[in-house]
Amino acid sequence: MTLGNKLRSLRAVEGSLRGLGRPMTQQELAKAMKREVGRGLSQAYLSQIESGTRPHLTHGTRTLLARFFRVYPGFLVDDPEGYTPELQSALRAVDAKIDSWLYAGAEQFAADPELRRGLLVIAENEDSRRALLLLAEILRTPGLGDRLGEVLHSGKHQASGHPPPSSLNN
Repeated sequence: MTLGNKLRSLRAVEGSLRGLGRPMTQQELAKAMKREVGRGLSQAYLSQIESGTRPHLTHGTRTLLARFFRVYPGFLVDDPEGYTPELQSALRAVDAKIDSWLYAGAEQFAADPELRRGLLVIAENEDSRRALLLLAEILRTPGLGDRLGEVLHSGKHQASGHPPPSSLNN
């Protein structure tokens, strides 16, 4: 897949995630990047990338696009000749879908900073699939989730120098 095709695909996914029911236009992308990341690219520059007129990105441009779309910067290059998506392991493809889902969820719960942070921590984990499966096992084990919560909560209070809430009731 070419860089231009990847950018078109990312605009389509982003439009869907934003509830547009269509791909984001290049102009919408340019404005959203400026607003959400603080820097943007012009619509003309995006058009050059998609058309193949500008086949290579600077490091800064690649980083900016990767940050906005929440993809690995290395994704934003032409695939080598002979590459097919089937060469990716099935689990790697699943992990990428999970990461996209987690990032989208984090944006949807921006008003709940703790939940947003939790979703981002899992998405940024090297193996987010494994992290979610571990969480499922923790919750499945009777009492383990509560015990871990107590230990982590008490650790926060020790670090802050304040007693844990349970000791205040004694």
